[in-house]
Amino acid sequence: MRVLVIGSGAREHALLLALRRDPGVEALAVAPGNAGTAAIAEQSDVDITSGDEVVKLAKDFGADLVVVGPEVPLVLGVADAVRAAGIACFGPSKEAARIEGAKSFAKDVMDAAGVRTARSEIVDNPARLDAALDRFGPPAGDPAWVVKDDGLAAGKGVVVSADRDAARAHAASLLDSGHPVLLESFLDGPEVSLFCVVDGETVVPLLPAQDFKRVGDGDTGPNTGGMGAYTPLSWLPETVVTAIVDDVVAPVAAELVRRGCPFSGLLYAGLAITSSGPAVVEFNCRFGDPETQAVLPLLRSPFGELLMAAATGELAAQPPLQWRDGAAVAVVVAAENYPGRPRLGDVITGADGPDVLHAGTARREDGSVVSSGGRVLSVVGTGADLAAAREQAYAAIGRIKLPGSHFRTDIGLAAAEGRITL
Repeated sequence: MRVLVIGSGAREHALLLALRRDPGVEALAVAPGNAGTAAIAEQSDVDITSGDEVVKLAKDFGADLVVVGPEVPLVLGVADAVRAAGIACFGPSKEAARIEGAKSFAKDVMDAAGVRTARSEIVDNPARLDAALDRFGPPAGDPAWVVKDDGLAAGKGVVVSADRDAARAHAASLLDSGHPVLLESFLDGPEVSLFCVVDGETVVPLLPAQDFKRVGDGDTGPNTGGMGAYTPLSWLPETVVTAIVDDVVAPVAAELVRRGCPFSGLLYAGLAITSSGPAVVEFNCRFGDPETQAVLPLLRSPFGELLMAAATGELAAQPPLQWRDGAAVAVVVAAENYPGRPRLGDVITGADGPDVLHAGTARREDGSVVSSGGRVLSVVGTGADLAAAREQAYAAIGRIKLPGSHFRTDIGLAAAEGRITL
């Protein structure tokens, strides 16, 4: 099997490594890739938002399967173009990708499917903003306002704050930019990310993970695209995972089938495990970053075979997934000033180990690797338990040198110390 992966982040680096472990995968290509993926896959610089360019590359490479990693090309319909060219594609159609591309669409699907989620309201007119804010946040009994960009925002379009002025300023800035705002009620409880490979109404869950959106230790500072993740979740009963599949993901998949836009690919449910049970925070239409970097190293089953089965309508015939024992932790090393405008172009050393996944990196003509994005690297540790995995990940980070870089020191710490309970 020849597989082309679309994307350039640590998520795509993790996808390529998992594909390389599958004996049925004979060749790998990536577009556009980064300084790390170049060592394991043929690399091409194409416009990944262009269906025509992706199809041409897939044909030139002789791809049997195309795996679209990021949400933007999926929302723009690149998977449709690949399938129309007669090439198997892992990734949802443009219509199904609206589950991430338009939060209002996702809310409507969940309502029709009877899936529990936060109470919400769309605001598309600045004149309605103050009255809408009064219906959420502390005046309405919530501990904080939850303000989201209705569209794609790379994980940074959300503000959760008990400060009305901060919530209002974020909402107003979105509206000024022409983006509708989604206000939500606050969901209590620890958050869980559950990846499910979906083919119509067939749902195959992967290991649940927990990610860390805030930039600073102790969940302080602004939201980011994700600063780290770990799996498995020892504090989450298997019965809850089963309930998420049966009561959340499967009904949403069935509703998309009913609407004529069946989902094929990776459906990612982000949930809060509240005092009243699981409730959806968001859906994504692709593998999440950084959870992918933690989940895939523990997968024993052939990854390419799994993705091809979903892409060709054969997922229901796949055997149960097999997993390695132990735990995995992914910690993101970010550039100076991230999640603001990051400092770029700094030389990185000590990042060439098998436990380092590249994201915002590039290679200069002299061979040196430099930072080229906000989230520069993901460092993955595995071990017999979460404490051992954390130790390995942070030891690897200690070998990396990147001026001005920063990372969280508490990824998975509360779980390792038994401080998360339901």
